[in-house]
Amino acid sequence: MLECGFFQLRHPHVSAPSHLKYLSAYPDHVLSQVRRLIDEGRLAEHLRQRYPAAHAVRTDKALYGYVQDLKDEYLRNAEPVAKVGYDSKIGIVQQALGLHTAISRVQGGKLKAKHEIRIGSVFRDAPEAFLRMIAVHELAHLKEKQHDKAFYKLCCWMEPDYHQYEFDLRLYLTQLELGGDRLWG
Repeated sequence: MLECGFFQLRHPHVSAPSHLKYLSAYPDHVLSQVRRLIDEGRLAEHLRQRYPAAHAVRTDKALYGYVQDLKDEYLRNAEPVAKVGYDSKIGIVQQALGLHTAISRVQGGKLKAKHEIRIGSVFRDAPEAFLRMIAVHELAHLKEKQHDKAFYKLCCWMEPDYHQYEFDLRLYLTQLELGGDRLWG
């Protein structure tokens, strides 16, 4: 089993091969394991073995309920999320999996923020672990705006396997980048 756990980031000036761009921050020993899976043509098999089925959250309404349940469980006191949905315009080309936006409006002399979460539609047909990782990541932005230690601590509190799911999701993006098929679609 290929696991990343907590990892030490490589120096920013050291780059991985272009087909491993989603994994460039991982250490060489992890990258060599990934290269071996790719060279042996077993990356898709590895992912299907770890995640045999896609989630059942297919509609925007179901996604809103899914994200709201996570928010209610872990971030009850955070500001409300007004809208959640899949977005076909969010692609792996923009290096984004999901987006959290806050739209500010003046309402009755007060400034109100309306939070929206959009998740790339490529994840409509993905394992529940990947959807949960993205949802947790976007929800964490309600409390922590920057990707810093406090942000990732919050992500790991909401999902203890956050880093493993993120790594496996990056493996899946690599699979797609290499021209592989969507594995759960």
